[in-house]
Order: sequence, then structure tokens, then C-alpha cells
Amino acid sequence: MTTFSPVIAAKALWQMRVKKRPFVLSHAINSRCNMKCSFCEYWKESGPQMGLEEIFSLLDEARTFGILAYNAWTVEPLLREELPDILAHAKGLGMITSLITNGLLLEKRIDELEDLDYLSVSVDGTSSYREIRGVEFDRILPGILKAKEKMENPLLMNCVISGKNLDDIEELIHLAKELDVKISFEPMYEFRGIDKDIWESMGIRDTGKYRRVVDRIISMKTEGYPVINSFTYLKMVRDLRTDYTCHASDIILDVAADGSIENCRVHREPIGHVRDGVANVWEATVEKRKNMSESCKKCLFFGYVENSLLYNFNLEVMRHYEWM
Repeated sequence: MTTFSPVIAAKALWQMRVKKRPFVLSHAINSRCNMKCSFCEYWKESGPQMGLEEIFSLLDEARTFGILAYNAWTVEPLLREELPDILAHAKGLGMITSLITNGLLLEKRIDELEDLDYLSVSVDGTSSYREIRGVEFDRILPGILKAKEKMENPLLMNCVISGKNLDDIEELIHLAKELDVKISFEPMYEFRGIDKDIWESMGIRDTGKYRRVVDRIISMKTEGYPVINSFTYLKMVRDLRTDYTCHASDIILDVAADGSIENCRVHREPIGHVRDGVANVWEATVEKRKNMSESCKKCLFFGYVENSLLYNFNLEVMRHYEWM
């Protein structure tokens, strides 16, 4: 089920299926991070980022274009000093606001985020968290607890399943229930440019154990635990199948920190720049985006897969995926 109202859902369908325009602006709000995770490529690319007025202009143009949701992410949004101003501007335009964070600064900054509707915290394990992220899990837990008390909508913990945290998954689901928060899962994506040794250590190599763990996630969802993923998606994750039609570039406008407009957050091929105008870039790249989607080998990022399945009116996903 979706946490959005029927009115918002109808507007989203009208925007995407009738007007053929994106519903979400996913914005890499800065180019810095306070973690140096070995499996991540984003923190290594620190570079220029748009100024506050440029971001305001982007939001104005995006809303005029019909976009109704603003998602601030990568590299670590809470490092952006003007984040509250950006969220306030988006909210003032009538946009739904969301944020993806590693949680290190959440306890310190959550009081400033009055205009934030939805919050996702990356939590990849409990006992394995330090090995995966380089800091103790206790560093982010106080922020999660404080945010949960302040947020009107459910807080989401997102877990990337890797070869390091298979023994933590069931405990993490129990923790989500205990904390009264939601939890989502997706398998680790092995980005190009990361050392092979990292993937040998972090990647999913014991596929038998991996499948058993995902089967347990499926059974715990059936038992009523707060897993937001659909059964369709979880079975795809279990089998590492990507047999779906990707509509990420139909649903989401991805904007990098420097203002480049990219086809998606995985392949990150620039298709234009915000200075060229959102509408102009979108209309000029219809065929290019279509060809890129058709030739793509696809990934299992849950936001891309679940929303692509929703786009195609998959009934099971419509019933069991909670759109956060």
C-alpha cells in the first residue's frame, strides 16, 4: 500500500502516464560525505555544486513542470548547511519532501528539518555495521530515535544486503519492529571503478545463504513485520532477476550536485544541464532516454524497480509496496 493519498496518486499518474513527465526530482544536494565507505563511488567525486539560488530556480522550474516530489540525497545531505532552506522552498511550492541520509548528523540536525515529510536512513547492519560503514551502529541510533519522535510520517531504514551482513538481517527486522519504523531491502550493486578485492569481500558470493536470508525476509513480511518491499520485488532480489521494464527515467528527474541532468543514478550518463532548462532537456531526450532504458542491463535498486512495476500497474506491488 502507498502512504500517499489517492489524490497524490492520481496526480502522479496524470503527470507520468498522460503528460509523460517525471513525478520526482532526485537531487544530489551536495558533493561531500562524512563517511568513506569502501563500496561507494560517490564520496570520491567531490566537486562543484549548485548555489542556493540556483537550487531555488531548479525547484521553481521543476514545480512548474509538474514535479510534485523532491528527494534530497547524495553524497550526505545533512552536510549541506542550507538544507532547511531548500526543503522549505520545496515545501512552499507544494512539493512532498524526502531525504536519504547515513544518519551521522541526524541527532544534531533533525530539529531544523521542519519541512521534511519522509526520511530514509541507511542502516546496513547491527553487529556488522562498523565493518561495513567504518563507525559503530550506536553513532546513528540516537538520531533515528530522535527523528522518529519528530517525524509525522513513518521513518524508513534502508538496508543494502551484502556478503557482510547476512547474519544481521533478521535482527535488523526485529529492531525495526521494536523501534516502530519501516525497513526496506535491496541487494548491493557492484559499481564499476571499485577494486575487485572490495567486491570479493563485500559482494554476494554465498548465493545459497543469500537466498535463504531473502526467503526469511519474505516470510517475516508475511508475518506482519514492517518490510515495505513488495513480494514481487523480494522474489526478484532473492533470484537476482531483473526481468522488468525500467521506467526510472520516466518517473525521476536525476540532477547531480553540479546541475548535470543524468539518465539515472546508476549509469549516470549526462543528458543535459539545468541551465538548459528542465523542460527543454526532457523533451529533447525522449528518444535517447527510451533507447538507454531498452538497452540497459538493469539493476535492483528498490526505488527504481518497485516504482517501475507500479508504473506498469502490477497489482501485487500496488497492494504490498509501501511507497515512502
